[in-house]
Amino acid sequence: MTNKVNTVLYIGVTADLLRRVAEHKAEVNHGFTCVYKCNKLVYYESGDSIGDAIQREKQLKGWNRAWKDALVADFNPLWKDLSKDIGVTTELIAQVAADAKALQ
Repeated sequence: MTNKVNTVLYIGVTADLLRRVAEHKAEVNHGFTCVYKCNKLVYYESGDSIGDAIQREKQLKGWNRAWKDALVADFNPLWKDLSKDIGVTTELIAQVAADAKALQ
């Protein structure tokens, strides 16, 4: 995930990419991604196990910014928001926001 001008990168792991991206877009978690407005999906990977995903997350977090930028640029040369491409809709974002509000 990145912000509007691609200056901040967030790397995370999830078992439900659509929902997690919708959570970032709805700003329901008031942590790093909310503070830095990281709500644009520019890169993702899928894997077979959560253990492998966590290992890959740690690896990527250890990379320097130039390596991360090259990885994103190879996958998504225009750094466009891929959230709609994977199925995130405004309705899903609204539902995630409503669910979070109901839990407060």
